[in-house]
Amino acid sequence: MILQALCKYYQRKADLGEIAPFGFEYKEIPFIIVIDKAGDFVRIEDTREGEGKKKKGKVFLVPIAVKRTRGIKANLLWDTAEYIFGIGNKNDAAEKKSAFLNKISESFPNKNEDTDILIKFLENTPLEKIETKILPESDIQKIWNEEILQTNPNLSFKIDGDEKILPDKLAKEIEKLYSNTDTVSENTENSVCLITGEQCIPLKIHSSIKNVAGAQSAGAALISFNKKAFESYGKEQNLNAPVSEKAAFEYTTALNTLLKSSTNKIGIAETTTVFWAEEKNQFENDFAAFFGYTKDDPDRDAKAVKNLFSGVYTGRNPEQMDTSFYVLGLSPNSARISIRFWLQGKISDFAKNLKQHFEDLNITRSENDKGHDSLFWILSALSQEDKISNMPPNIAGSIVQAVLTGKPYPSTMLGQALRRIRATHKVNRIRAAVLKAYLNRFNRFYKKSEKQIDMALDKENSNIGYCLGRLFATLEKIQEDANPGLNATIKDRFYGAASATPVTVFSQLLKLKNYHLAKIDNQGMKIKREQLLGEIFTKIPPSMPPHLTMEEQASFAIGYYHQRQDFFTKKTDN
Repeated sequence: MILQALCKYYQRKADLGEIAPFGFEYKEIPFIIVIDKAGDFVRIEDTREGEGKKKKGKVFLVPIAVKRTRGIKANLLWDTAEYIFGIGNKNDAAEKKSAFLNKISESFPNKNEDTDILIKFLENTPLEKIETKILPESDIQKIWNEEILQTNPNLSFKIDGDEKILPDKLAKEIEKLYSNTDTVSENTENSVCLITGEQCIPLKIHSSIKNVAGAQSAGAALISFNKKAFESYGKEQNLNAPVSEKAAFEYTTALNTLLKSSTNKIGIAETTTVFWAEEKNQFENDFAAFFGYTKDDPDRDAKAVKNLFSGVYTGRNPEQMDTSFYVLGLSPNSARISIRFWLQGKISDFAKNLKQHFEDLNITRSENDKGHDSLFWILSALSQEDKISNMPPNIAGSIVQAVLTGKPYPSTMLGQALRRIRATHKVNRIRAAVLKAYLNRFNRFYKKSEKQIDMALDKENSNIGYCLGRLFATLEKIQEDANPGLNATIKDRFYGAASATPVTVFSQLLKLKNYHLAKIDNQGMKIKREQLLGEIFTKIPPSMPPHLTMEEQASFAIGYYHQRQDFFTKKTDN
């Protein structure tokens, strides 16, 4: 199903002319060798743009690269300088140059003026022609010596006077080379393509998948049989899972296009996630904002959530809501790629689950808080030093699946949030929101009798953890009122013990409270704080509990956060 959905995406993009046609790919070619019709060198064109090390070459449509797992294999009409000119210190340099020439001759057996000119240039000491033509101390000489000879970049060719490079100019002739690759022969053992369901000559090795975080830079395989134990019926490599060359090209090209995209890809810890819809729509454009963060538009996640709740995805476009939507999570595994998760459904289903997720997260916040709730900020708040790269990988993937499926959040998310609060003594909005979301969804999913936690302070909530959290926040505020400008409060010293084993610290904190109240000069404030303490104590049993469960510790943090926010919320007369 994954490969079929990717092939459909390829066909969608192909209909719009937004993806490479069969047998081609878009490749960065930083330098173009220009030759004249006599087969002589003219100049080198630098296609790069940018400054310094950030220079990037222009992207061209070229024949798809061969997969070089082993042996010498050349690309058609473009390749590295090592293959084109046979430069380098390796013993096989001459063999690589010969392979490049042979590839052209075999692909164009009939007379072709352009390829004949190129072959003539390559067969007649091209290095000497270039080095004698380049002026000493010129920019071209610097490019040749410092860039091409040293870094071995991709090169291609152009006939002087033409606007297109040879791979693009000869595109129609190259297409014919691939037109009969899937022709079924009576004398060949044919198989049924697992993607299209049609008879085909299956491909042994599929193209590599690139830009998966943590995988090899040269690319990794999504489908691969590399050991005899994985093979059956005497079929080698990918013949165990027969896929036609055209279908393999479509799914690999589609996935590589998604992985190269900045709008259809998000990075979550070590998981690279891509997503797409059967038809182009606004939900596909906004989806990344629910999970990621971009410096160019830091408030994009807040805008996307606003769209989600304003009804953009809930009824205005019924046809788009029925469009199929896909989410694929990929993780590196040596030279191969693992499927972390695969989710599919209607846009309406994903929109509903995302809306529920943000409703569960919704919690009171200060006026200056812009309400960033994307998964990037959640994972950062749960990570050591607030760096998402420190997030344990299994937690991130599990949270994504819970968000998109509407199922309970993983218990590891609860544990991670509590650990970070104990380590930092900070109960910020996102951590409190995560704990609220976890508890509410858990109780709702398993139909527990526990009261749903409100967005703001709930004075009727009698959960022991919640009430003790309120009590701790009140005792801290009394300390702050008595000692304005205090650098450290009871939270910095006692929060961990108070939230886990309250019986060990609250008796001491209640004694300290009397000294702090005595130092408050404002009698009205003093009476107000005492009244609040009395109201909280009516919900706390006479004997303090010896310890709190993890769920009660989460309620403690939420009660603490709610009470602290209430202290700084402007009250209006009613």
